[in-house]
Amino acid sequence: MEQYLPILLMVVVVYFFILAPSIKRQKKEKNFMASIKKGDRVITKSGIHGKIVELNDKDHTCIIETGAGKIKFERAALSVEATAKLNKPS
Repeated sequence: MEQYLPILLMVVVVYFFILAPSIKRQKKEKNFMASIKKGDRVITKSGIHGKIVELNDKDHTCIIETGAGKIKFERAALSVEATAKLNKPS
């Protein structure tokens, strides 16, 4: 049994430091994508600020109105962390 202890310990460490945070982040992103709606202010991963004008569930895109006009983005391009900071109550 003692010979398997280091291997078991490595598996536990990998799970808690690599797999668990990744699963938690994926759930957070999935909840965010499901909760966005028209009128929400968002920031893309490339740093573009805007307001959601239209959501398309068919191809998982959204149209964002920015200062320069309307731009179509994949929903995956929206930044969960930056948008959360933007919409955090002050």
